[in-house]
Amino acid sequence: MSPRGESGVFRKERAGAPEGFFAAEAAGLSWLADAGGARTARVVRVEAEAIELEHLPTVAPDPAAARTFGAALAVTHDAGAPAFGAPPPGVSALFIGARAQPAAAEETWGVFYARDRVLPFLPPALAAGFLAPEEAAVVRDACEAIAAGAFDDGDAPARLHGDLWHGNVLWTPDGVVLIDPAAHGGHRETDLAMLDLFGCPFLDDIVAGYEERHPLAAGWRSRLPLHQLHPLAVHAAGHGRHYGRALTDAARQTLALA
Repeated sequence: MSPRGESGVFRKERAGAPEGFFAAEAAGLSWLADAGGARTARVVRVEAEAIELEHLPTVAPDPAAARTFGAALAVTHDAGAPAFGAPPPGVSALFIGARAQPAAAEETWGVFYARDRVLPFLPPALAAGFLAPEEAAVVRDACEAIAAGAFDDGDAPARLHGDLWHGNVLWTPDGVVLIDPAAHGGHRETDLAMLDLFGCPFLDDIVAGYEERHPLAAGWRSRLPLHQLHPLAVHAAGHGRHYGRALTDAARQTLALA
């Protein structure tokens, strides 16, 4: 991926991008924006191997902007999705970073999450040597419990950003703007868990603003490892042995909750 900014436009290029790669990003940004909650970067142009977005100046994070963003994120989530795993309208291919991931149309969260957001990343993690076979077995055990409904709570599918680490949270003079989504229908706690995993600034203020709009279910903090299985699995597939160990630890914590 080769980003560059020029004359008010930020352009990202990827030679040989898979079909629908940048179209999925553009559709995700539009779908999230349609919720009327968290602001997303405006799409200027979409090509097969590139996307152009508005160029956004950044400022230092602050608690007030964080609280406002939290409330806006709750609005985005509450806009909902047709099903767990549902992609934004008009696209079928989904990606997180450079990796493809499945779309789905599940009525229950656990089946979708285990099958389509954790298990697909175990084979590349094993092949890379970043996850040991005995560790993969622990992750599969956790996924079996998840798919069986151990954590299904009846909450409707939320409209997720889907890759909400702090690098995709831009602090601008006009507040937070989101970029680079892997948007789909999922569980609201998953976005919050990714913010926690990679250390978003002023997370407590974000959560406080969120809960002013939509109180979170009791015990949500204890379920962070469950919802961090997805990003940890993605990273274990390509970013080092550390993530394989972290994924296994999160799986063990998930099994302890089941």
